[in-house]
Amino acid sequence: MTDSSSNPSRRTALSLGALAGLAAASPALANSLNPAAAPTALNPNGRFRDKVVAVTGGNSGIGAATVRAFAMEGAKVIFCARRDALGKSVEAEIRAAGGDVTWRVADVRDPDQVKAFLDAAVSVYGRLDVLFNNAGIFMTPASLEDIPVENYRDMMATNTDGVFYGMKFALPIMKAQGGGVIVNMASVAAYRGFGNTAHYNASKHAVIGLTKAAASVSAKQNVRIVSLSPLAVDTPMLKESFDYQGFTYEAMAPNFVTPRIMTPHEMAENVLFLASDAASSLNGMDLDSTGGQLA
Repeated sequence: MTDSSSNPSRRTALSLGALAGLAAASPALANSLNPAAAPTALNPNGRFRDKVVAVTGGNSGIGAATVRAFAMEGAKVIFCARRDALGKSVEAEIRAAGGDVTWRVADVRDPDQVKAFLDAAVSVYGRLDVLFNNAGIFMTPASLEDIPVENYRDMMATNTDGVFYGMKFALPIMKAQGGGVIVNMASVAAYRGFGNTAHYNASKHAVIGLTKAAASVSAKQNVRIVSLSPLAVDTPMLKESFDYQGFTYEAMAPNFVTPRIMTPHEMAENVLFLASDAASSLNGMDLDSTGGQLA
């Protein structure tokens, strides 16, 4: 499988290429305008050696990039989503690079499937150190009165209920073993009232609330719970949304504070930071991963 973080698509390359001169002229900006590529080689002594990580929605976009990043840093990773063929492709690619990964089909809208997935992490690898609740969907933009009820319910079931189920079933495992970290996927939409995505906004506002509530009562059991909020990341979901609305990456990127489309690997690195000991004092907080859009 090809990931845009390691092999940028033409649309991303164009967005970054337009800024190449600026980055060259100002080395201080080079890192924010020219993000690092995803790792291709396993580091057996990496940051997450001997850690067990579970990722939902791990067969595409940010999820797949995060599965790869954790695996390349020595973690044992179990990941799930609904599309089996795509998940098997990600699994095969990472195993070929030396990573220890296990794929499972699971639908986060179903609490029984989420529980079975997390129980599988323990049965396969013996414990559960990190959970990244990443699975999410983005439906056709529309004004609130035009959003079909079934679309609203599916949005909440996937983006919010899935996070709730993940925390509900991971917390007992982590508390019993002495600790762990849960990272939840929020969004810039958790802070902005975008008029044509009320259902998406609601689902992501709820993720922030769930994160804060669970974190406030889990710290004493050595479990940290945090979230992160991206803006525009080069994923199939963003491309589908932009195509529907007639937007292009090249036209939209200059409107952002950091004037480009972010990469899945950048978001993966944010997740790895939040899950690492380097973030040991961070609990109940949301990481602004928008390149300054929320400043």
